[in-house]
Amino acid sequence: MNQQIHEILDKARQSLDAARLLLDQGYTDFAASRAYYAMFYTAEALLLQRGLSFSSHAAVIANYGKEFSKTKDINPEFHKYLIAAQDFRSQGDYGYGPSVSEGHAQDAIKWADDFLNTAAKYLKGT
Repeated sequence: MNQQIHEILDKARQSLDAARLLLDQGYTDFAASRAYYAMFYTAEALLLQRGLSFSSHAAVIANYGKEFSKTKDINPEFHKYLIAAQDFRSQGDYGYGPSVSEGHAQDAIKWADDFLNTAAKYLKGT
């Protein structure tokens, strides 16, 4: 694993830690957003391992699906979770008033944690 991928995964871990802190303080919208970013950074790291880099969120998500979900190199459920987490992030970042429920924020954090751990194991094996 090269240095840039390692740094991206560190950023994903920090984002996940921030999501947990935000949820503990009752900031469900922001917790969901940080959990999504943890997943987004993880997807970027995986794509970068294959020499792929994209400038938009949509391109990262679509190409992660093509490279890892469709091929089943990584459990396809994570692609579904990434898409759902992006929806929570959009609700939380652009909605007014509390938009993301505590349960959805908890789900996003669990998905991000599972995805990050799975990706780290996968990247160690490549």
